[in-house]
Amino acid sequence: FATAVLVLVTMWMIFEWVPTERNLGVVQRALYVHVPLAWISMVAVGVVAAASLMYLITGKRWWDSIALASAETGVLAGTLMLVTGAIWAKPIWNVWWTWDAKLTTTAILWFFYVAYLMLRAFAPPGNQAYRMAAVVAVLGAVDVPIVYYAADLWRTAHPELIIGPAADSSGLTSEMGLTLLVSVVAFTSLYIYMLVDRYRVRQSELEISDLKREMRNYLYAPSTSDVPATAQSLRAAAAEPIGD
Repeated sequence: FATAVLVLVTMWMIFEWVPTERNLGVVQRALYVHVPLAWISMVAVGVVAAASLMYLITGKRWWDSIALASAETGVLAGTLMLVTGAIWAKPIWNVWWTWDAKLTTTAILWFFYVAYLMLRAFAPPGNQAYRMAAVVAVLGAVDVPIVYYAADLWRTAHPELIIGPAADSSGLTSEMGLTLLVSVVAFTSLYIYMLVDRYRVRQSELEISDLKREMRNYLYAPSTSDVPATAQSLRAAAAEPIGD
């Protein structure tokens, strides 16, 4: 509920409260959505990479569940980031897309994590597929600092950084800076909510998958000695007489 209220307040500030920028006009308001989306995209990639690395080290499935949940949320945010960037670019650059260094490295990162999700979706299920996807996630994270510093490393038409350690927000008025800050907080809160919710769904999916496997073992096992503990308890419960 708090996240929903925060997002609504952010939308009001973007479209009603903050003044229109003199030079860029109304299209500049896309900044207050585009930048937070870029922020949570980078955060999501970092979470995917860290969780994937921990999964490779420990082999614990809940790390893999965190990675998957963050990857799905991050790809969604990254897609919306690219869309809002194109909406801003058309009236300013007169093109929807250009192979600028910043945009190109961002597109490469987006394709990396789409490939991560496709690998998980179409590879045969099992630990080997999860490990392969984890390796892809860790390799893809190498592109994150390149994306962030692309405007400094190459000559680029992309605006200067206004968020993060190398940011220069001196061009923003106090109203613009406050609106951007509230928007970043709101979108970060929304990312956390979606991450936790998707993680819980993934854990439920794994539990159902485990239960199905145990039920198959229960149905086809020749004796109770070959049946897992959960299935044995189900068999025992089914054999008990029903009381009045």
